[in-house]
Amino acid sequence: MNNKIKIERAVSNLTQEQLAEMVSVTRQTINAIELKKFVPSTVLALKICRVFNKSLDEVFSLEESD
Repeated sequence: MNNKIKIERAVSNLTQEQLAEMVSVTRQTINAIELKKFVPSTVLALKICRVFNKSLDEVFSLEESD
């Protein structure tokens, strides 16, 4: 699963640690999601999208290239 979390964090001027605190996970979890080593649960994905005020489709995609 592809994602634009790193881009959205940059736009929002958030660190991995700050985003992690906002969605109640560890910085390592955010890092793993950004590196495509971990697929978040639906609940976590929605929490992340809510932080960025974006839809699920705007942040996450199933396509290989985005």
